Amino acid sequence: MEITDIKIRKLFNEEGPMKAIASVTFDHQLAVHDIKVINAREKLFIVMPSRKNPDGTYRDIVHPINADFRAALENGVIEAYERELAEQAALDYADA
Repeated sequence: MEITDIKIRKLFNEEGPMKAIASVTFDHQLAVHDIKVINAREKLFIVMPSRKNPDGTYRDIVHPINADFRAALENGVIEAYERELAEQAALDYADA
């Protein structure tokens, strides 16, 4: 399965742990929305879309099956997030 597109849908500039929400397209055929970019303990990582169960716990709706694919997905989303931050900073600089 190939990651064919990653879009950063929303950036969060607040000081909280959530930094962005992304959508990822696989093989030009399947899109997964609401992948969150989180910053905790000075490290960025992704959290897959989930839903709340009646008992208050959360369950992933979709998730990678193996560590290699999870690493590729996480690296791709974080790289897209960092590119989006750089583009935003460039726009902010040009507007100043």
